[in-house]
Amino acid sequence: MNRRHFLKLTAVAGAACASGRLSPTESHARASAPNLSSAARTLGEHRIAKMEVRRLRDQFGRRVGANSRGRVVGTGGAYQARRIVTDKGATGWAMSHWKPDQVKQFIGARVGDLYDVEQGTTVEAMKLDRVLDDLAGNILCLPVYKMFGARGPASVPLYSGAVYLDDLLPEDKPRGIDGVLQSCRQDYEAGYRAFKLKIGRGFKRMPRKAGMKRDIDVTRAVRRSFPECKVLVDANDAYTVAEACTYVTAVADCDLYWIEEPFEENREGLLKLHEVMDKVGCKALIAEGEGRKAQADPLTAYGGYTSEFIDRLYELAAEKLVDVFLFDLGIVGFTRWRHIMPSLIAAGVKASPHTWMWLPRPYYAAQLAAGVGNIPIVEGIPGATNGIDTSAYRLRNGELVMPETPGFGLKLS
Repeated sequence: MNRRHFLKLTAVAGAACASGRLSPTESHARASAPNLSSAARTLGEHRIAKMEVRRLRDQFGRRVGANSRGRVVGTGGAYQARRIVTDKGATGWAMSHWKPDQVKQFIGARVGDLYDVEQGTTVEAMKLDRVLDDLAGNILCLPVYKMFGARGPASVPLYSGAVYLDDLLPEDKPRGIDGVLQSCRQDYEAGYRAFKLKIGRGFKRMPRKAGMKRDIDVTRAVRRSFPECKVLVDANDAYTVAEACTYVTAVADCDLYWIEEPFEENREGLLKLHEVMDKVGCKALIAEGEGRKAQADPLTAYGGYTSEFIDRLYELAAEKLVDVFLFDLGIVGFTRWRHIMPSLIAAGVKASPHTWMWLPRPYYAAQLAAGVGNIPIVEGIPGATNGIDTSAYRLRNGELVMPETPGFGLKLS
């Protein structure tokens, strides 16, 4: 296919996809990223005609327990979504917490003035971040991950992030370790092949020694029951350095995939932890960076994370003390994630954006992973949302297969 025919077909496919009319002859345009100038021209032909707000509520597959610090999570959370309709009938939607009067100035704006395929959402339109990604993908008839370059695998490993301290539920008659195994079994049957276990029961849920023993017993029980699955653990900074060392020594043969936030990150503690891990043969990755004590104001290149926080993590990564950055998907912002990924790659550190606890977010993170790469695994949340059709996606042997559906591939009914 020559360049002139490619540009013509891309423009035709974009218009057809935006209107819902895509012939078999034109459909192969989905498989190629658009020429940037052609994409900009196509996006510039659309103006935002209206925006609608929708309230949604998730329904987890079960009642999810507490972590080491917080309260029982429950059965799902509520959130707001925003849907954009253009003057040519194209639509796009995503989670968006802003009030209508905070985004009304974008009514009538050209989509091409607010969104660039290569750069993402403009700084001025950041309140419409993710919504514009979906809209642009629908207009151009491309999945988000292909707009981003398709630098990662199109099948993204997912772990279940919903295995909390379920051994302590129900409160009046705790099920013990069987409660955690039941949660893992439910998620396994849903297609997951990796589980993140909450640990740190001795912080406030149980006496210190009893809590540590339960953490160890749960980890070993899950590893024994699911030998082919990845096992990740997350203490939510509940351990002391000494406790973290005790834990890794006791589960050294469990082949942990990663250890998340064992204690508040500090160089001396992580040096000691790595020393013990090397001694006992624990090869788990250390994952850090979700939690923050201060909110950036004004926002930084990392969104709501302060420069001091980010600089400290990069210093730890430079010494190979931290392997994976877990910055929250929303705190950073979707477009900013695209821009900071080259810095993470240059630093030799992997990424896995924190997505808990709203169900659309793992799909956003998976599209990001397939688009920009350097994300080896994504936090999944088992469950469903009344009003969202996720059937374009398939969870197969623990991997979420990216659909060829335009945008994020999520339908809002």
